[in-house]
Amino acid sequence: MTLTPQWLDELRARVTLSSVISRTTRLTKAGHEFKACCPFHNEKSPSFTVNDSKGFYHCFGCGAHGDVIRWMTDQRGLAFMDAVKELASEAGMEVPAPDPRAAAKAEQQAGLHEVLAAAQDFYRAQLDTPEGAKARAYLASRRFDPHTMERFGFGYAPSGRQALKAALKQFPEAMLIEGGMRIAVDPETSSGRAKEPYDRFRDRLTMPIHDARGRVIGFAARILDADKKDAPKYLNSPDTPLFDKGRTLFNLHRAGPASRQSGRIVVVEGQMDVIALAAAGIEEAVAPMGTALTERQLEMLWRLVETPILCFDGDAAGQRAAMRAITRALPMLRPAHSLKIVRMPPGMDPDDLIKRDGVAALENLLSNPRSLLDQLWEHERDALPLASPEDKAGLKARLMAHVEMIADRDIQALYRRELSDRFSSFAFPQRERREWKPGVRGKAPVQRSDPAMMARLRKSTGSRDALSAAVLAGLMRFPQELARHGDALAHADLADPRFAALVDALDAGEALETGHMSTILAARGLAVPDPVEYASLRFGFLADDAEPDLARDSLAQAIGLLVERPALEAALAEATTRFERDLSEGAYAEQQRLLKRKLEFDARLRQMASARTAALDGAATQKTAE
Repeated sequence: MTLTPQWLDELRARVTLSSVISRTTRLTKAGHEFKACCPFHNEKSPSFTVNDSKGFYHCFGCGAHGDVIRWMTDQRGLAFMDAVKELASEAGMEVPAPDPRAAAKAEQQAGLHEVLAAAQDFYRAQLDTPEGAKARAYLASRRFDPHTMERFGFGYAPSGRQALKAALKQFPEAMLIEGGMRIAVDPETSSGRAKEPYDRFRDRLTMPIHDARGRVIGFAARILDADKKDAPKYLNSPDTPLFDKGRTLFNLHRAGPASRQSGRIVVVEGQMDVIALAAAGIEEAVAPMGTALTERQLEMLWRLVETPILCFDGDAAGQRAAMRAITRALPMLRPAHSLKIVRMPPGMDPDDLIKRDGVAALENLLSNPRSLLDQLWEHERDALPLASPEDKAGLKARLMAHVEMIADRDIQALYRRELSDRFSSFAFPQRERREWKPGVRGKAPVQRSDPAMMARLRKSTGSRDALSAAVLAGLMRFPQELARHGDALAHADLADPRFAALVDALDAGEALETGHMSTILAARGLAVPDPVEYASLRFGFLADDAEPDLARDSLAQAIGLLVERPALEAALAEATTRFERDLSEGAYAEQQRLLKRKLEFDARLRQMASARTAALDGAATQKTAE
């Protein structure tokens, strides 16, 4: 039947939510709302609220939330249409006439539900037969207690190709095929000879797969004969009108209610892991159906909790599965909704850990999961060797590619900043440095480069441009600023060897006093910057009467320009070469963009260099007026 959103909204408007909930839950008036102890989890003080004007209930303890229809399905256990019909009867509304196509589909699904339920009864009975001894032995090896085996409905599929058909002869074979229980043979693959369909599951341990309402919609079956190496270890039902593996999570009908009590849901790799956790008392576990988590499954999980925990195996395959899930989740991230990741010990799955160290060991891991961002960073950092600058650039490119997948712009910006900070700290680690103290002489300087390289640099007089010389002169006036900006200067591509000499002295703990700075340079065969070198620049920090705090700020800005310049000039040169090589519009646009940045850089430099002149002119004008 066709239930439009408008019709459902009218139904909700005609029914008072508090009157429906108060039939089974005692409500207390609290302002414009009603309060109660939550019916979905045990609590002593009320955290469950009902708001008639907004038409929803919400529990601040377990997160249960919904409208009047959701109340009827979740709390009363009614099917959706049964809930709608009961509420419509109360509201005096007529349920729309059924759509013939929808009615036919519903009838078909109802018939298949009967087929699957009958198959489960058959498999369950076969577990207790002599032929089911292998399946019983396997379950005994897993140490599952009788309650767990009964609750999860283990069964056994006999080895005969026609066993299920004979047991379910009350159903047409076409329904058995449509329900995924039998396999029809394509004549083209059987040399044109007609062959009879055969049972899909044979000589396997079976586990029923349920939908969110607890109805059997398919089966998972495990091989029992280790000699059949060509057969898949686990075999699931194919996609049918009832079962869609991308929209199904194993054990969701049990884990959903349990997650309201615990506030978490745990995603493991396989059905046996789910059962092992349930046997250990962790009821809120689910598993995908042999595939990576899909977008639909992630949405199903986020309806239950905001941050599901992925608990995949500790081997390489398990970590790849975790990264596939993260990649699927990145475009879907939204405020407060993410994933957490637990990394199992190498080579172990949750059941192995429980058997070796007990459930407390697993609970400890679940209580301290990694964030999605942590897992992303660690995976990419450890994915490939990082022995060269190119390797590190590749790491940054991979990280930013993940960031670009995030649709939410706020989250994307936060991820970009956090990952960029981590990359910078990793690629340019903070160097150990002794505390600088005035007047204290340190040990012999540490050479940053080999002697031959330093000798070649000393001959490079052309590298001593005005900006470099001005900054050097500023550092000699204010040597304490070298400690503040040492890391930036060390990582910048500066050709003037005098910067390397001063940073070496800083690392060695030498006394960085104005009088000693010239000694440091002279010991390495380097000259103190001559005022002629920077005569074209009149920075404020070079003036004899400079106010100390303003001078330091001016020097910091000049150092920023000095550090930025090599990277900008190298990028501009590369873009110009690329444009001259291929003459493409993209290369031209990039070259022009960097050229504009270079012109802006030069303008900033001129502005800073002329600031002192303007200040002096202003002071002279004021003195003349006086």
